[in-house]
Amino acid sequence: MQLFYHSLLNLECKQVVFSKHESQHIVKVLRKQVGDEIEVTNGLGDWFLCKITQAQPKACHIEILKHKYYPKNHNYVLHMLVAPTKSNDRFEWFLEKATEIGVDEITPILTENSERKRIKIERYEKIILSAMKQSLQFHLPKINNLTRFENALNVNSQVKYIAHCEDYLKQQDLLHAIVPHQNYAILIGPEGDFSSQEIQAALKHNFKAIRLGKNRLRTETAAIVACHTFSIKNSI
Repeated sequence: MQLFYHSLLNLECKQVVFSKHESQHIVKVLRKQVGDEIEVTNGLGDWFLCKITQAQPKACHIEILKHKYYPKNHNYVLHMLVAPTKSNDRFEWFLEKATEIGVDEITPILTENSERKRIKIERYEKIILSAMKQSLQFHLPKINNLTRFENALNVNSQVKYIAHCEDYLKQQDLLHAIVPHQNYAILIGPEGDFSSQEIQAALKHNFKAIRLGKNRLRTETAAIVACHTFSIKNSI
């Protein structure tokens, strides 16, 4: 199965046209022709079986044949708030793997010890979209613009966690702290960790301090461990 994406596709559409980039991929790379059937999602849980009506490299037209709605594969809501790494490749790896495991929203955050203070949101969107299609999912995670730490503390979530290395042994393991089937938000800091002031500010905003294991982890590793832990705990 190969999955394509069109954000505007819905049951009211009689016919839609893919973007130039997607059209070139369908017509030139995959050599799809008029009459061929393809599977498309709008990233909102909808699956469509469509037929190609015009196969042009700059404008591939399709019409809907069948539709089905798929609920999310995970029974919780997860918002990851993560400080981008100095190496962009490492943060992009996190975006890809988090999408595959299961995440609903990602917010890159700017902290006192942040190594990267600028991001390319358009590239991040493409990576998440590609990961969604490759893993055959029908819900596209939301990626937000770079957000200052103090603003990130106002995130709306039932349960909020912060992973940090200060007083490490006194924190509860995330696996044991998670209450299943909730709306979660978790803060993951930069390589230099959150500052003491940031940690205290988070605690005052009702974030619970947690640890992700006995080893000290790099930012992207910690973020993936957190994603996987939420997935495991909610599948029990």
